[in-house]
Amino acid sequence: MRLHDDPAALEAFYRRHIDAVLRFVARRVSDSHLAADLTADVFLAAVDSAHTYRAGRGSELGWLYGVARNVVAAQYRRTAREAEVNRRIAGRRLMDDDDLVRMEERIDAERRMRHALEAMRDLPEGEQAVLELVAIDQLTVTEAAAALNIGKVTARVRLHRARRALQDSASPSTVQMEGKA
Repeated sequence: MRLHDDPAALEAFYRRHIDAVLRFVARRVSDSHLAADLTADVFLAAVDSAHTYRAGRGSELGWLYGVARNVVAAQYRRTAREAEVNRRIAGRRLMDDDDLVRMEERIDAERRMRHALEAMRDLPEGEQAVLELVAIDQLTVTEAAAALNIGKVTARVRLHRARRALQDSASPSTVQMEGKA
């Protein structure tokens, strides 16, 4: 069948079978608009797969009903997937304006933290380690010194140098990292 190459043949094929296909689909779906859409989909699919039709193996209408069954089945699968998605989100509270504001604030805070972490990467390893433990992990300088197996005075000096380096390279939007002493 050469439906995609011959507009006259396509029109004749469509006119011959439109009523039968529409009845076939309408028996399987209750919404008239959906039935019309699916009927159009059947003919589009028929044009796309016309090369698979073999005249000796059955009638055009029989073949077209097979195409229609596939189109309707695909619609049922889509509907089932949509119902499953709706079932999963049913009863869950959707985000309101306050939720969006809080989310934006978290994203902004994380952005500032990413900038601070990027600036920390330029620090010497010892200074970076002390600063991370104090400013990010919220350890005291004494706890950070113990974790790094260095003296408390060494930890204070490294922390001071790290903060100074960050302040010197910081833009006005970078958050100053203060830790507990």
